[in-house]
Amino acid sequence: MLVVLGIMLGTISVKSQAQVMDSPPNDGVYDKTHIQNRMPIPYAPLREADAFWTKRIWRIIDMREKINFPFYFPTTPQNGRRSLMTVILDALKEGSLPAYDASSDDEFLIPYTYAEIMTKLTSEDSVEVTDSLPPYNTHWENIIHEFYPGSVKQFRIKEDWFFDKQRSVMDVRILGICPILQQYEEDGTTFKGVKPLFWIYFPEARPVLAQAEVFNRVNDAEKRSYDDIFFKRLFGSYIYKESNVYDRKIMEYSRGMDALLESERIKDEIFIKEHDLWEY
Repeated sequence: MLVVLGIMLGTISVKSQAQVMDSPPNDGVYDKTHIQNRMPIPYAPLREADAFWTKRIWRIIDMREKINFPFYFPTTPQNGRRSLMTVILDALKEGSLPAYDASSDDEFLIPYTYAEIMTKLTSEDSVEVTDSLPPYNTHWENIIHEFYPGSVKQFRIKEDWFFDKQRSVMDVRILGICPILQQYEEDGTTFKGVKPLFWIYFPEARPVLAQAEVFNRVNDAEKRSYDDIFFKRLFGSYIYKESNVYDRKIMEYSRGMDALLESERIKDEIFIKEHDLWEY
């Protein structure tokens, strides 16, 4: 009887902890409404005739780099903040943001629904289980492995660099974001490759990203959004591809340190191009 009573009390305790109040106390000294009402900063208008030089670049944002920690943390939502992957998945689930197939190209041609994405990301295994009571029969049970947003450690970025002669500035516009999943062999340690999950068209994502708060290391009162981070280029990345006649990635013709140096060469080429457009 005491055992049953203890189980009932434990169940009641767990249920009481899981309940969330409809109107919890304000966790702060003022109401946080700034981020909730944010709108994306509008881009400057650009005509085709004004962009006389353009260059398409593909980058990798590795969230394990210290400067990119705000993209990855918190791994579970807290204090109104969510990781970038969680923000994207929540927007896909509620239907406010479309996704596109990443298996063949990055041209935003084939739309993906949230159900299709989760079907791809959810895996199922069969495990042999032995009963705990005699006669200790064995049977197979299906175990479903739900997708964990924290398993995404990198994002691909597709962007266009251009010189706007109307404003006399070198500028950049991000076109797409693609979360990629690192894959390993059955031993769990041997790296097998990366799997692109889906593409997000960045202009469509900006209203969602503008209302998602990001941690600010310097000042908690200055609320930054993911749109601010991308707009101000407050992230670290490296180039893995540039537009070329062969449509190949850097890793297809360079390895190791040579690939890193090639990435830096492409970055410097853009800087030098802007520098050479001015007279001193």
